[in-house]
Amino acid sequence: MSVEQSEQSQQPTPPRADQRPVTTTLHGHPRTDEYEWLRAKDDPAVIAHLEAENAYTQARTAHLADLRGRIFEEIKARTLETDLSVPTRVRGHWYYGRSFEGRQYGASCRVPVTDPDDWTPPQPAADADPDQPALPGEEVLLDLDALAEGHEFFSLGGSSVSPDDNLLAYATDVVGDERYTVRVLDLTTRDLLDDVLTDVLGGVTWGGSADHFYYTTVDDTWRPDKVWRHRLGTAQADDELVFHEPDGRYFVGVGRTRSRRYVMIAASSKTTSEFHVLDAADPAAQPVCFAPRTDGVEYSLEHAVIGGQDHFLVLHNASGPEFELAVAPAVPTALADWRPLLAHDPAVRLEDVDAFADHLVVQQRSEGSTQVRVLDLGPDASAPITADRFVEFPGELATVGAGNNPAFEQPTIRVGMTSLSRPSAVYDHDLRTGELVLRKQAPVLGGYDADDYEEHRLWATSVDGVQVPISLVVRRGVRGPDGTAPVPVLLYGYGAYEASIDPYFAVGRLSLLDRGAAFAIAHIRGGGEMGRHWYDDGKLEHKQHTFDDFIACARHLVESGWTTPERIVAEGASAGGLLIGAVANQAPQAFGGFVAGVPFVDTLTTMLDAALPLTVPEYDEWGNPSDDPVAYARIAGYAPYENVADLPYPPILAETSLNDTRVLYVEPAKWVARLRERAPQADVLLRTEMAAGHGGVSGRYRAWEDRAFSLAWILDRLGLAGQEPLS
Repeated sequence: MSVEQSEQSQQPTPPRADQRPVTTTLHGHPRTDEYEWLRAKDDPAVIAHLEAENAYTQARTAHLADLRGRIFEEIKARTLETDLSVPTRVRGHWYYGRSFEGRQYGASCRVPVTDPDDWTPPQPAADADPDQPALPGEEVLLDLDALAEGHEFFSLGGSSVSPDDNLLAYATDVVGDERYTVRVLDLTTRDLLDDVLTDVLGGVTWGGSADHFYYTTVDDTWRPDKVWRHRLGTAQADDELVFHEPDGRYFVGVGRTRSRRYVMIAASSKTTSEFHVLDAADPAAQPVCFAPRTDGVEYSLEHAVIGGQDHFLVLHNASGPEFELAVAPAVPTALADWRPLLAHDPAVRLEDVDAFADHLVVQQRSEGSTQVRVLDLGPDASAPITADRFVEFPGELATVGAGNNPAFEQPTIRVGMTSLSRPSAVYDHDLRTGELVLRKQAPVLGGYDADDYEEHRLWATSVDGVQVPISLVVRRGVRGPDGTAPVPVLLYGYGAYEASIDPYFAVGRLSLLDRGAAFAIAHIRGGGEMGRHWYDDGKLEHKQHTFDDFIACARHLVESGWTTPERIVAEGASAGGLLIGAVANQAPQAFGGFVAGVPFVDTLTTMLDAALPLTVPEYDEWGNPSDDPVAYARIAGYAPYENVADLPYPPILAETSLNDTRVLYVEPAKWVARLRERAPQADVLLRTEMAAGHGGVSGRYRAWEDRAFSLAWILDRLGLAGQEPLS
């Protein structure tokens, strides 16, 4: 036996799922699925198969164990484990979070405001021991590590202090399925009230007083469809149903305006929205529709006081796809009576507006860059904008945005900035003077210097001639003395739901960059980086543009000398996992490896089953293959599971979670099984977290270990597993 044959014989054998074919026919197309049986989560055979896949993955990656450990320690060594957030003022208190060395989750805290006229946040002692206050008078609201004790998974869905500052409603999930349990803590006595609400989506919204709050629940398809009003001291079974949305395309949400004047209920599909308004001061208020839904018209509401009178700001797309900011009376108002404040501009995507006592803050994007815009309000309601300016930050690839600004009367706004090389920074911008004050930049230990890295904006040409932006970061010097040597690249993409993957900093990424790789984001159509038209041109009948753009970005990196095909690993998660699966089928030779996180790869099966979570609301994103033969053919043409063939796939790592309600574990499980069957030479690994949801494991140390696993595999594929980090 040769050495090569001996090594091959010692390789573990990949699991093979049983084939139990089921054939269906729709629109004249017969379709056979051999692995649908893996959907039976309660079947011991399914769990055994997933565990066998995990064991195989561990065996195949055993040689990376030391590298995983080193990456984990690198992340840990660069992170200030005992740290605090910048305090945020809400009514009579400053609120902040604390993290502690050796603890997974940390704590939320507050201290009283000592000077009502001073909006300068206090500076907590960064080196305070966990059992010592970081500020005089510190009150620990929630000790999250104590709440998580005894649970393999823990997530805080949200917490909210009552209007009188005496009660804290908080929501927890200890499974990962995003169905939360709400409890109410008396902050004076530290006793839990008898009120316990189950199967709540996220947190709660208090009314105008501390005796009631609002919350949302989901239907059988995990669609938020109901808003309830709960009166403290009563059973959940007695809660009042305030709003119900029967249309399966619409999601429901509830919140309170910054002015605390109104409670807002939003019902939104992918293309249409409708708002209902309640008087926050009235505990028996019934919702009043501001403007009935009109198919294709999206709008949102924000309460503003202009010229001493209540108004609603309406951000809407009735005048154009990039949205317009209008003003209307604070009563039900027809679209024709919305008066423009910022008219539609095809070059500027208006994304959000926040109203304050004397100012409006608009978040927008133009030419792929994010911007924060401040509008000064004057006393004349007919011409309320007296000044219009931007909060300026340096850097072409900086990502900026408004932060947590809960107080209507606050004279400053919290804004944030980050980039591929610069850690997130928190600033206060004085609305009166325009002064910008740095409150904190996220610390990166170990002598990190952002100037050791260079950022680039590249442009790839897609097959239809459209220019697609790429953001890239690389360590200075790794491309050789003349700066042109090819380097390995991790190329990330998403491309769906108008979600923008703007440049951002990640500590874990330094373990990649410091070993000589570059990291790039492909800002492909289907996302929102270039405006609403960028999204529209990457969904439904235009979905192929998403895949074409990503492949074009990979090829541009090769043609421009940045790298070679075998040294590109592509990564995406959720809808980005669909991207990875599709390009793996369409251009396997353009890449050296693929990482698909919680991947939406069994797209056709999911979109054919209206009983599954999120299917019906997503018809406007992908199409309805059950009723539309054209949509069926289109999805079948790119769905990764449908198009697996005996292709020269590079190695693939698929990662999922057993309790994911957004993209069920069965999708990557089936995909990997079919890859093994139809492409027997493919090297495919499946890793399933057995106690986690869509966002992966909980707790920062477990999250670091999870990312270290992926990064070690990526570095191995890039040929850098044995490379020591540059100092």
